[in-house]
Formats: sequence, structure tokens, C-alpha cells
Amino acid sequence: MDVLTDLLNRARARNALVRRLVQPPPWGITYADAPPLTVAAALGGRAAIRAGDGPPTALAAGDIALVTAPGGYTITDDPATAPQYVIRGGRKFLPGGAPVEWTGPEPVPRTYGAGTAGGPAGATVMLRGVYDLRGDVAARLLGLLPPLAVVPAGPRTRALLGLLSAEAASDEPGQDAVLARLLDLILVIALRAWCTRPEAAPPAWYRALSDPAIGEALRLLHEHPARRWTVAALAGEVGLSRAAFAQRFTGLVGRPPLGYLTDWRMTLAADLLRDGRETVAEVARRVGYQDAFAFSVAFKRARGATPSAWRAAR
Repeated sequence: MDVLTDLLNRARARNALVRRLVQPPPWGITYADAPPLTVAAALGGRAAIRAGDGPPTALAAGDIALVTAPGGYTITDDPATAPQYVIRGGRKFLPGGAPVEWTGPEPVPRTYGAGTAGGPAGATVMLRGVYDLRGDVAARLLGLLPPLAVVPAGPRTRALLGLLSAEAASDEPGQDAVLARLLDLILVIALRAWCTRPEAAPPAWYRALSDPAIGEALRLLHEHPARRWTVAALAGEVGLSRAAFAQRFTGLVGRPPLGYLTDWRMTLAADLLRDGRETVAEVARRVGYQDAFAFSVAFKRARGATPSAWRAAR
């Protein structure tokens, strides 16, 4: 399993919520407490998106916005349009704080706004998918992105967005599974496209994936974190001498191989401790430590607290 897929799976980036927006101008919505990752795509009409208090960015048809802004974000038909509603805690409010009651069922499944397939002339049509990611692995995944990343329309995503929109407006058996998998596919393609853009600044480990030997070493560390790895063993797996491998890995990833492995083990351990279903000794074995004391020392060095104290604080 490649590293990006591993992060997506371990971060539980699945079973996402997908909704369509069909709205004639002027319109504007602020999502005040948005989930950690939002995928917003424009299908037609005018749209602009702003993360927190940042500047607005126009979205053309087919553009995809990946939003990780902790302070929420606003989508409008035009940068000059003020938000009409604020979504907070799953409820709709007026900008002044008064709640807005929902007056009826959605005319089209998973659709809000005008509620028709294409909407009236000039209406904005958008898709919005959200991932409720949690934990240290999720933080590593989200580290690929700035608060707002806009990926221009491309042939690989245009057809997928049309299919996702059609499926979101349908209501058939297995619909949620179809929507989740389509959104996952769009997310992965958009992430890869963003990381190749000149304004992107992906972390060193992501850039290192393009190197055949180091990319394979990273895959092995992610797939088998509990194995008793040595630098020589990793070098042998990828066909390099120990010295050449250590130098290339450190130069591309920004830290030595075993330092990266320790950090990855502590990331996995933090999420296992947060889940609370295994003892500290069991977590230690899961991430490659036969000695719970040695694991505790390593974890405290990395996270500033013993595993038990860290778990209790969360």
C-alpha cells in the first residue's frame, strides 16, 4: 500500500457527507465550525470561496477547493455578496445569530437551495463533501494542504464531478457507499494535482515519494511499522548500499530513516491510545516495541507525556 493511501485509510477519510447546492444569486453561506477537511467543487454559475478572514478566490466550473481552515470558510456567488446564513453545529442561523428553522423536506435528495436538478437560469450549482478526520495521522494528511487550496478544472475530475452530482441527487440502495468512493477518488486526484502546483509546499516526505528507492522505503515503513528495521535492512530492500541509502533518505525526507520510523510509530501510537481499546503494552507491541518501558520513554520524548498521561488528558 502506498503512503498516501495508507494515510487516507488510517485517518478514516471515508464515509463522507456529500451535499449539492443549487442557488440563484445573490447568495452566501458561512460554515463557522466546518469539519477538518472539505471538498467543494463548482459545477456551474458563479462562486467564490474564502477561508477565515482571507481573500476570496473565484471558482470556475470544474474547479475544486480543498479547505482545512480551522476558522471556517464562506462560499458566495460573488466576493461582494455578504453571507445570508451561518451554519454552526449543524444548524442554520442568520448573521445576527437568530436560528432559522427548516421548513420542509429536500425537494431533491441531498440538495439544498433551489432544489431542482439544474436550478433556475444563472443559478450556482456546487458540490460539498466533508470529512470528519481526527487524530495524529489525520494531522499528517492535512499537512499536505494550506487552509485553502484551489485545483483548477481538469479532464480527470470533470467527468467524476458530473457523476458525483448525479449520484448525490439520486436515492438508491448503496447510495452512501457510491458517494463516499467517488468523493475519495476526487479527493486523491485533487491532492495529487495540488501538490504539483508551483504555489504548493508539500512536506518533504511527499516529495520523496517520487524517488523510486526512497518511495519504496517509505512504503515499507508504513506497511510494516512494527518490524525490527535497521538502516542496512531497508537499504537491502531497495537495492542500495547502507551509506548511499542513508544519505539519500536523509537528504530527501529531511531526517534519517530510523528517525522517520520512530516519528511514524509515535503517530500511530497516539491514535491507538486515543481510541482507548488497547492497553499501553498492547499499543507498544503494535508499533514495534516489545518492552513497554522503552515505548513509554520514546513516547514521552516525542509527545511530552507518558502514554498513560497522554491518554488520560484526551
